[in-house]
Amino acid sequence: MANVGIMGAGSWGTALALLLHKNGHQVTVWSISEEEVKMLSEKREHESKLPGVKIPDDMVFTTDIESTVQEKDFIVLAVPSPYTRSTARNMSPYIAEGQIIVDVAKGIEESTLMTLSQQIEQEIPQADVAVLSGPSHAEEVGRGLPTIVVIGAKTKQTAEYLQEMFMNEVFRVYTSPDMLGMELGGSLKNVIALAAGIADGMGYGDNTKAALITRGIAEIARLGVKMGGAIESFTGLTGIGDLIVTCASVHSRNRKAGYLMGQGKSMQEAMDEVKMVVEGVYSTKAAVKLGEKYGVSLPIIGKVNEVLFEGKDPREAVNELMLRDSKAEHTALPWKE
Repeated sequence: MANVGIMGAGSWGTALALLLHKNGHQVTVWSISEEEVKMLSEKREHESKLPGVKIPDDMVFTTDIESTVQEKDFIVLAVPSPYTRSTARNMSPYIAEGQIIVDVAKGIEESTLMTLSQQIEQEIPQADVAVLSGPSHAEEVGRGLPTIVVIGAKTKQTAEYLQEMFMNEVFRVYTSPDMLGMELGGSLKNVIALAAGIADGMGYGDNTKAALITRGIAEIARLGVKMGGAIESFTGLTGIGDLIVTCASVHSRNRKAGYLMGQGKSMQEAMDEVKMVVEGVYSTKAAVKLGEKYGVSLPIIGKVNEVLFEGKDPREAVNELMLRDSKAEHTALPWKE
């Protein structure tokens, strides 16, 4: 049995706390909100984010960072991506040399273009930082529905240790050394999911969504490989797998926000209605900057950025994508002479 600290009591943090508790581990969950801690401690249910999912009586909730992370076998960092750096900074004084931190959020910091694990490593250099990613909505993990994810780590030893801690009969875990590729796939798919949601909101069909998913993963992979990620990460669970579920699922906050924008709501109105952090909004500008930095064409991501931040009409953006210069799908494939 491991002693685990969970930083973040939202839907994902709570779902993973339930999973780890079911696996026999002792779990302490931190939230910055005293109101949230009180609700979870008394009602033993996250009423707004995981309704109907009961929380065991011996799971501890607290607003105290020190007691959540100190002397824990490993820590799950599950705060929304805009708060990863600040939370890591607050954790740092209590983290021991080599203590494992598993980041489970997805995002890229616009000001530095760092992935979340890179931010954590900068704030907590003594930590052994790993990532968990893949097609995994909290609403389904919390209910115990079959899910498959990937653990990425710097060493095989850390990855296999975490694989053993998380894995059970409904939560299958693979391992990977490609943390960068995993994180880029997990972050950039949220931008494509916004596009898929916008298309749904405008009444476009399955053909449109299939095109966005397929050409979207092509953009993500082009950039990710140029940055040093492995192509296998983008063709597997943390790439196309995560992209499919985020573009198609009713649980996807990015797709929902896009859907509302496709129906005519502003970005802020859509985010307010979703009532959770829409990670793709925060990653879009960073993605555009990465494309410019590495000289990679990102037409779909670029149009999402124009819709979100430059007032571009979504229908005009679609027309511009459709009327781009004609080209081959895979330019590396040779024609026979």
